[in-house]
Amino acid sequence: MKISAKTVMELRSKTNAGMMDCKKALKETNGDMEAAIEYLREKGIAKAAKKADRVAAEGLIFAVVSDDHKKGAMLEFNSETDFVAKNENFISFGEKMTELVLKKDVADIDALLKEEIDGLKVKDALTNMIAKIGENLHPRRLAKIVTEGFVTSYIHMGGKIGVLVEIDGDFSSENKEKAHDVAMHIAAMSPDYLDKTDVPEDVKAKESEIMRKQLLEQGKPEKIIDKIIMGKMNKFYEENCLLQQKFVKDDKISVSQYLAPLSVKSYVRFKIGEGVEKDETDFATEVAEQIKG
Repeated sequence: MKISAKTVMELRSKTNAGMMDCKKALKETNGDMEAAIEYLREKGIAKAAKKADRVAAEGLIFAVVSDDHKKGAMLEFNSETDFVAKNENFISFGEKMTELVLKKDVADIDALLKEEIDGLKVKDALTNMIAKIGENLHPRRLAKIVTEGFVTSYIHMGGKIGVLVEIDGDFSSENKEKAHDVAMHIAAMSPDYLDKTDVPEDVKAKESEIMRKQLLEQGKPEKIIDKIIMGKMNKFYEENCLLQQKFVKDDKISVSQYLAPLSVKSYVRFKIGEGVEKDETDFATEVAEQIKG
């Protein structure tokens, strides 16, 4: 089977493995991208458990919390360029949409577009803004938390990452500070799960199988492999589950230990443009083609 250079580059971007290793992995797995990633991990070549999709969209994440801290809303508002995301009109419109999500019964983007801003449907106001700015703009996703505890939000990197956290406990200045620290931790560490009990069984089984293959290739005796895997799974939880992660401000304790007696009930983390594919342009090729033309 012939493996294209584009497919090899895609695998390399997802694993940081070398070009030849990626090409071999794709050949061994008949071009199956997910199987190739697993192959590289089993060989110890690709160590990262997560895959970061290329970021295509620019824009900002907006977040707002109600005065009583019982509700919080977050919105990703995309633009084509980072330059437009700094436009005051863009920022104002994003803030107004986020307020709508907080105050109205808005379940998704379609519902948001039917609401009104300054006397116009959001959809129509957005169309006018696109015509004025000259770029495609769109609210991509939203999140809302309503709780009997309290909600806090955190915006990182000037709007590139946003976090909402639902805390089980009473709101106070001390508890607010703790919750804010945990929101900062989530922004920095990007946990995949709240708690180790939330990790799906198929994910645990897959991780255990990868670990087993690695250990067998390393020549570890089978009689001690299960014990080693148990320790490695604890490390997996520590790396991927919020409550088990080492607290970013003090790695001698976990997030749950830092937050006690409070606890996290839920959280949402947005990173601008994550999961959106971006068309890459080979600048040298583009210039050459323009010269030929």
